[in-house]
Amino acid sequence: MTSPDRRTALGVVMVGGFVFVALAALLVPWNPVPGGDLRPLDPSAVFTADQVARAEDYSRWARTLSYGSLVVSLLVALWLAFSARGRRWFSRLPGPWVIQVVLAVALVEVLRRVITLPFAVLLRREQLEVGLSTQAWGSFAVDLVKGELVSIVATSLGLVALMACARRWRRAWPAVAGAVLGLLVLLGSFVYPLLIEPLFNDFRELPDGPLRTEIMQLADEEGVQVGDVLVADASRRTTTLNAYVSGFGSTRRVVVYDTLVDGLPREEALSVVAHELAHARHNDVVVGTVLGVAGTLVGVGLLSLALGGLRRRGHPGLADPAVVPLVLALLALGTLVSAPVQNTISRQVETRADVDALRTTGDAEAFIGMQTQLMLRSLADPTPWALTQFWFGSHPKGLMRMALAERIAGDG
Repeated sequence: MTSPDRRTALGVVMVGGFVFVALAALLVPWNPVPGGDLRPLDPSAVFTADQVARAEDYSRWARTLSYGSLVVSLLVALWLAFSARGRRWFSRLPGPWVIQVVLAVALVEVLRRVITLPFAVLLRREQLEVGLSTQAWGSFAVDLVKGELVSIVATSLGLVALMACARRWRRAWPAVAGAVLGLLVLLGSFVYPLLIEPLFNDFRELPDGPLRTEIMQLADEEGVQVGDVLVADASRRTTTLNAYVSGFGSTRRVVVYDTLVDGLPREEALSVVAHELAHARHNDVVVGTVLGVAGTLVGVGLLSLALGGLRRRGHPGLADPAVVPLVLALLALGTLVSAPVQNTISRQVETRADVDALRTTGDAEAFIGMQTQLMLRSLADPTPWALTQFWFGSHPKGLMRMALAERIAGDG
């Protein structure tokens, strides 16, 4: 007979899954490309043979190091979770259960970072060699430490909330924890621009001038209320170009890299900003956050079912802080398995933003020029592996985005 907590977990999975599918069907643009499927441009029509070879060579090394780091990190998490020695380590942590949870999270995160550090160092050396990075090694180390501290704090908050629910509501905890963690996801998305982004970059207002004036005109044309356009001091780390929208409500803002402001012609910079304003107009950050809440419900329900099965095999339950490495290992596996779903949705949303930007600016030439520079500056692989793009590609391929620009220009 199904126990009440198992029934609750199954209910949470079904509710979260239904909400996710319904919201995705309603809010995600599943057919954003006018005229149907596209074929990417031929790389030789855009880049020289030397440019293609350089990008492919760097991408090969970057993929090898990134995937190697991912595999090693996952193996470490699984060893800590399932080996007898790993379980003994976490059963001896001192202090009250809340302190034990924080110590366990810190131990797992630090071990994974230390063991995968060679991959990060080798990748950074490669980026320095090819000119993608301008950051000094000391600053790089500080950023790594900051990133680890943020990860430890955020993960600890989530796990403490999860385990507090499990300790208080022994049978109904999946439903309660799903709601609590969903609220934390909403809160995190709202405060991220205020608390996390300033840890890694300094921001200044885009100064008055033609670019700012035209950005505000674009915002008016797209019906987007923008509190401000900020410039991030990305040049102290990288030579790549980027822009993004973060936060929502009173914390929403458009951020452009200073490398983009200083390194692109005004028309191409406006094309990037028009893309980001399209995200704001469609409330894509809000949509992504709401989908994240629904996904959190599914994740909590599946976690409950997995822990229930593992507990019958001698693993600790969620009320025991010794379960932390097991939860983190399952979280790592779940994140990897769910990546294609997240990135498929992301690619659709990004394509819609491209379409809107092209229609707003009416300048396909500037869009193609901007995409060309983005790819050259980041040494993006013009023809990435299909599986790599499907699993990890959060944006459409650059040559596909250029083909989109040509089609929209032709339709116009």
